[in-house]
Amino acid sequence: MQLIRGLYNLPHFSHGCVLTIGNFDGCHRGHQAILAQLCASARARSLPAVVLLFEPQPNEFFAPLERTPARLMRLRDKVRFLQTTAVDYLLCLRFDRTFAALTPDQFIREILIDRLNVKQLIIGDDFRFGAQRAGDFATLAQAGLDYGFAVQDNESFLQGCARISSTRIRQALAEDDLTLAAQMLGRPYAMHGRVVHGKKLGRTIGFPTANVFLNRKVIPIQGVYAVEVATRQGRYFGVANVGNRPTVDGLSRPLLEVHLFDFSGELYGQSIEVIFHHKLRDEVKFASLEQLKQQIWQDAENARAFFHKKGAKVRSDVCITPKKTL
Repeated sequence: MQLIRGLYNLPHFSHGCVLTIGNFDGCHRGHQAILAQLCASARARSLPAVVLLFEPQPNEFFAPLERTPARLMRLRDKVRFLQTTAVDYLLCLRFDRTFAALTPDQFIREILIDRLNVKQLIIGDDFRFGAQRAGDFATLAQAGLDYGFAVQDNESFLQGCARISSTRIRQALAEDDLTLAAQMLGRPYAMHGRVVHGKKLGRTIGFPTANVFLNRKVIPIQGVYAVEVATRQGRYFGVANVGNRPTVDGLSRPLLEVHLFDFSGELYGQSIEVIFHHKLRDEVKFASLEQLKQQIWQDAENARAFFHKKGAKVRSDVCITPKKTL
């Protein structure tokens, strides 16, 4: 799959393309159904399968900072997921005031026709576009008749009787329902990030942590979790804390801290995947370092017990003094 960023870098597909448009935040089962349909239609037409998305996401661009919706995925995570599919091109356009001001007709003519030469467009049934969100499926269907491209409406993908959406997944995560979120995603919720140097407080109390700055304005989960961690060395179980940490300028920054069980090695600079299986508790402040140490010990015990019940092979003893620090 080829990633292309920027309006003026968009290719013109001389023979046309099959296109879908959306945020694809979370790449959940509804998105997966659209992507499967996209790739099947592209192969049938012998045309490239193309995904078009925007950065920032339109809902982020229009929302005040205090009401910015939590991201399920960064752009890098979307790229990583889409690389596992049969998509040929991922096009990423910057969403700004100029782009937001395009009328539906301008978007169709300048982007879909002049730039991309779309032959088939596959969209979700709630897709809206153009200034004031004035464009919808009916707008595109009429444009398809006028310009000679097919428009296919992908019906909502349901979980039970309710539509799967990124909004519902955010709500499930906010309510600590990781099981429901996983059912809608088609996999457990996970975060990726690069391990950085922290204050190294954890290793002074026997629980070294891998620290990952999340590079998000808002995070969809907060608290302490039983997790599985994919590293270059292999997969490990552990306990993770997700929350906001103060910075020198008085602001806060989302941070993920992970203690891996039965691990000895070096993780600095490495990109890891942290898979959230079960929430253990909310974040709390402790009056002393000893209280913090006792709570982390209990969190680790609870996480190990959780994985034991799931049939995972995790040592039941907690190693207070690991051989090496992270």
